[in-house]
Amino acid sequence: FNKCLLFLILLIQMRYLLFFFLFLSSCGVKKSADYKIILNSSDEFLNKNSSVALEILGLNDDNFKVNYYLNDQEVNTKINLSNAKFGSNTVKAVLSNNNDQITLSKEIDVFSNISPKVYSYEIINEYSHDISSYTQGLEFYGDYLYESTGLNGYSSLKKIDLFKNKVIESRFLDKQYFGEGLTIINNKILQLTWKSKVGFIYDLESLEMQGSFDYGESKEGWGLANDGKNIYKSDGTEKIWILDSESFREIDYLEVVTNNKKIRNINELEIVDDLIYANTYQFNNDVCVMINKESGEVTGIINFKGLRDKVKDHPELDVLNGIAYNKKRNSFFVTGKKWSKIFEIRIF
Repeated sequence: FNKCLLFLILLIQMRYLLFFFLFLSSCGVKKSADYKIILNSSDEFLNKNSSVALEILGLNDDNFKVNYYLNDQEVNTKINLSNAKFGSNTVKAVLSNNNDQITLSKEIDVFSNISPKVYSYEIINEYSHDISSYTQGLEFYGDYLYESTGLNGYSSLKKIDLFKNKVIESRFLDKQYFGEGLTIINNKILQLTWKSKVGFIYDLESLEMQGSFDYGESKEGWGLANDGKNIYKSDGTEKIWILDSESFREIDYLEVVTNNKKIRNINELEIVDDLIYANTYQFNNDVCVMINKESGEVTGIINFKGLRDKVKDHPELDVLNGIAYNKKRNSFFVTGKKWSKIFEIRIF
């Protein structure tokens, strides 16, 4: 009987001891869900001229030390966004005392502080275009126009003498691939595919396929262009990825922004000087945006309204897509998916 009583007393003591430790631990442990980073600014849309005051909602413990970071660089509680990137930025707060350390993070978007200028166009010439071509990429190199077309089973790469209305050479992709943008660099033609996460490499002269390259973090393959040093690739989001011109590896990206929004569905690309000219798929099918290639800031919008009305109307007629610059003529050439014409234009 005495042994049973002693055992019962020990069980009761252990039970209360367990409750005691649980109580102590629940009092000492802080959770990130208890706190939230608050940004205070007078600007509706943050830009590089904005100032932001930071605080932690729910923090009543003076024993906590708080360190703030913007894109992993330590900042004060009041920060100026002049060193932020256009697009997404990460604000982080590290709360610490003798017992706990809690890390909070919050994504903020930084927009341009200028409104894009609006441009129009004038038609200089019109040229025939294969009405069956679902145009995805367009680029001049020397005297020839190179075109990449899409749709499974119809995707192709073409070398065209536009001014003689003659296809010099063409290559078709296997039906599993949906062709997308192209660009020419270091005597190679690069052609993207849509969702297969692979791009193809061709010899510039023979158009023979020499190899392939894989995508990195980019979601899909849409548009492609180069500035002679780097390659720029769109993936259907607001991001334009920067690729190394030798390895074709993604080394960085920029986000395309105006003064109040991110521009998604960035499609076919062309680079002239310091600007990326980009078609936008389904954002506004009649416009092309002009993007600072160093920052992602949209500096201009070209309104191509009315251009589609000048091509043959048919059931498969699709959106504007395809922009190429001809250095010798100092003019742009634009077309669309299954359009009957390519237009030579000047922008003003």
